[in-house]
Amino acid sequence: MKNKAPRKFGLTIGDISERTGLAPSAIRFYEEQGLVHPFRTDSGQRRFDRADIRRLSFVMISQNLGFSIAEIREALATLPEHRTPTKRDWERISARFRHHLDARIAQMTALREKLDGCIGCGCLSLKTCRLYNADDRAHARGKGPRYLLGDQPDM
Repeated sequence: MKNKAPRKFGLTIGDISERTGLAPSAIRFYEEQGLVHPFRTDSGQRRFDRADIRRLSFVMISQNLGFSIAEIREALATLPEHRTPTKRDWERISARFRHHLDARIAQMTALREKLDGCIGCGCLSLKTCRLYNADDRAHARGKGPRYLLGDQPDM
């Protein structure tokens, strides 16, 4: 594959697509969501800065980690526009995301332990099962598997 030099007036959507692996339609979607902000040439064509390659890569990684478009947009809003973010810029976002990831990991670990205790026991005892909800009593506490989510069953 031939290495393309950047165009004088920015990178085309095709260039960005080739570098990130994203389809042009996905890039346009992310533009509509305010995650990248290409500029337009006199003829109306989109042109992207090199920094948009990192922005879009960050979007893909963040989505794979379970972050929403809104969360990603909020994080990217702290980065400078039309210049490559510095290491310090990325460290700031990383620290913020680390906090959210640590909380999710703790929540998932607790859920795994509850499931292991319930499913792993093999007996499915109605006295100790966290899923058992006689006469739908937990319904008054909200939607979902209330006992498994941390509510205490009535004794």
